[in-house]
Amino acid sequence: MHMWQIQEAKARLSEVVRQAEQEGPQDITWHGRSVAVLLSRSDYERLTGGNESLVDFMRRSPLFGLDEPEFSRDPSLTREVSL
Repeated sequence: MHMWQIQEAKARLSEVVRQAEQEGPQDITWHGRSVAVLLSRSDYERLTGGNESLVDFMRRSPLFGLDEPEFSRDPSLTREVSL
């Protein structure tokens, strides 16, 4: 990931965007501290799921289609909480 100081990123925005699209995320720093990452649209949509609905997301679950999923439960006793 290429690092850009914020003033350099502002001055060369077209290049930063082009590199994000071609090479991947671009890190932007302010006073030596990473404050932002510029992503290409395709990376962003891949990470956020694009316009996928909740139903589509649930259908991709490994639990989809199981009659009754089994969940393990902690068999230990409950603990007392003092107020």
